Order: sequence, then structure tokens, then C-alpha cells
Amino acid sequence: MTAPVQTDDVVIARAPAKINLHLGVGPVRADGYHELATVFCALSLTDELVAAEGSGVSIVTAGEGADAVPADASNLACRAALRLAEHAGIDADVEMSVRKQIPVAAGLAGGSAGAAAAPGACDALWGTGASRGDLLQIAAELGSDVAFSLTGGLALGTGRGEMLSPVLAAGRWHWVLAVAEGGLSTGDVYRELDRIREGTERGATLELPDALMNALRSRDTDALGAALHNDMEPAAFGLMPTLRRTKAAGVEEGAAGALLCGSGPTMAFLARDEQHAVDLAARVSGLGVCRTVRTAYGPVPGARITG
Repeated sequence: MTAPVQTDDVVIARAPAKINLHLGVGPVRADGYHELATVFCALSLTDELVAAEGSGVSIVTAGEGADAVPADASNLACRAALRLAEHAGIDADVEMSVRKQIPVAAGLAGGSAGAAAAPGACDALWGTGASRGDLLQIAAELGSDVAFSLTGGLALGTGRGEMLSPVLAAGRWHWVLAVAEGGLSTGDVYRELDRIREGTERGATLELPDALMNALRSRDTDALGAALHNDMEPAAFGLMPTLRRTKAAGVEEGAAGALLCGSGPTMAFLARDEQHAVDLAARVSGLGVCRTVRTAYGPVPGARITG
């Protein structure tokens, strides 16, 4: 390999959290993944990654859930940097630091946002001249949430979620995120869902969420709230029964809709506008049904260089 061509001393990038407005889970495929039909929405809650000249690949993390983030080559951002260097045929030399706002293991792409920011930041740092398609390919190899956090906006995800198609809808939606105490393993939730479905035909087919798509295009808050859906809720609720109470509490306090974020354990509550989100967050926070509460809006752009 050759040495990278340095272009900037430091590059700063941000990448957004996500929620799944719809998450349909089909049967297990031959490759071990489940077939998915999901609608992603990128949120204003972001992680910031700083890439600087270094020797080898290293990473440090500060902020929300930093203690739970690996600091070795298993870190998704490190893997993204190494993959870009391999693609470009150069040595991977970068010191990365991540300042987290997105909770880890919460179904919000907290482990994926840094990985979405890393390829673009390293490309700018090293001057590799990678195309958008190159960066998307690297992101997709690391996971569907990484690929979406790179693209942002609203998107329909199929396959295992990595095949993305833009969803055209104007305006923004406001959300209250109720983050649970503790986490849920995505693998455990999928296994529990498979157990619940064992011996039934459930999950054999996937239907595109037409009602949700229409609600997004028409800016109908009530229709969107009614169309929110996540096939993984029964499994996550079985593994963490307190989530039922959290969901019920948000609805009782006036949320226009509610659903589990990804495989959990965060619950997302749809608000009618920004002020309603602030008021709803205060009420939910006071009920003691979750560890912390955040407000966010979306859709927002994907990973981008900010400095």
C-alpha cells in the first residue's frame, strides 16, 4: 500500500439517528438475515465524528453511552475507515473521536451513525476521491442502518434493509423519544420473534405500507399515527414488559401515534408540532416510565461534512 494523500488536518462530520416508521419482518433468508420492508426516517439527533491524521486506525468515544462503545477494530467506524483505505489502496492512518448524542443499543442507529460519518470524513482527510456510490457500498456492507444514516431523509428499505429507495414527502415531523433503562440485543429480539411465529404463517409475506406512504405525502398527522407499525413489538415487549407501560403512557398523554424504534427498547411518540413535542416530553418524563426523554424532528439529511 501507499501513504494517503493528506488534504485536511482535521475533518468533522455528523450523522443522524433514525427511526423506522414501518418495520415489516419476513422469514429468515438463506443467508441468515430476515427479509425486511421498512420505512426509515432520519432524525435531528446526531453523532459527531472528528477525523485527524494518525498512525493506524484508532477511536475514542465520549458522551451518551460511550462506555458501551468498543474502542478497537470491531468498532463500526474503524471498520468503515479500514474498508475505505482498502478500496483506495492506501494505508489507513487516522485518529477518530466521536461525540455521541444518540443513545447506544436503543434502536436509533446509535452504533451506526459514526460508521456512516467515517467514510466521508476519511475520504476528505485522505483525498481518496471516493464516489458517492463507493461510500454507499462500504456503508451497506456494514449494515442497513449505516447505509441509511449515510443517505438520510426518508427511504424505503428492502432486502435486509440495505436496498434504499427515496420516499418523497414534504415537511417535517416532531417526535418524543422515550429511552428505556437497559438495552435489548437485536439478535435476541429476532430470535424471540421467530419463536413467537414458529408453526404459523406469520411473517411469510411482506406488504408495502401504502397507508403510511399516503399519510407522509398528505401531511396527515392522525393518519400517520394510525399507520405506524413495527412487527418486532411483540417480541421486544415479551423480553422487556415495561415497554408496554411506556407505550401506553405516551398515548394516554396525547401522542398522535407510538411505536417501538427498530428492535428497541426506545419508544417513539409522534407529536403534532414542536410545542406539542416539548409538552409531551415533559409529561412523559415525569411519569418515570423510561430512563430519559429526547425530542427530535425529521426527516433530516444524512451524514455530511461540517468542518
